[in-house]
Amino acid sequence: MLDSCRLITLPRIDDPRGSLSFVEGERHIPFAIKRVFYIYDVPQDIERGGHAHKECHQFLICLNGSIHVLLDDGREKNEVRLDSPCRGLYIAPCVWGGQSQFTPGSVLVVLTSHLYDPDDYLRDYDAFLEYIQRHKG
Repeated sequence: MLDSCRLITLPRIDDPRGSLSFVEGERHIPFAIKRVFYIYDVPQDIERGGHAHKECHQFLICLNGSIHVLLDDGREKNEVRLDSPCRGLYIAPCVWGGQSQFTPGSVLVVLTSHLYDPDDYLRDYDAFLEYIQRHKG
C-alpha cells in the first residue's frame, strides 16, 4: 500500500507576473476531487492527521512553508517533506498519515476523493492495524 503513495510534480507556468500551478482530478491525480480543505496557523510542535481512511484518497500540497508527512501502511513507514506548491503527495486509502514540523506560515491544502464521512476514518492505530489485516491481508 505504501508503494501506491507517491510525490507528483504539478504543472508550473512561469511568466513575469508570477507563477501558476494547477491540479486536475483524474488527470494529474488518480481520483476525481470531491472535497478541498486547508490547514494553517498550526502551532509549533503540534501534529495533525494521525489517522487513515478506509476508502478516501488524498492529495496534499504545501502551498507555503514546509511540513513533514509520515506514511505508514502497517508494515513499513516513510517520511516525506513537502515544501513546494508545485509538488504534492498522493496518499492511498488504508495508509496511516500524520503531519508534523509545520514551519511558521505553512499552509497545507488537501484534495480528497470523498466527501467527509466520519465512518471512513480509522483514528485508533491498533484498530487501523486490525482493519488492514482483515481487509488487505
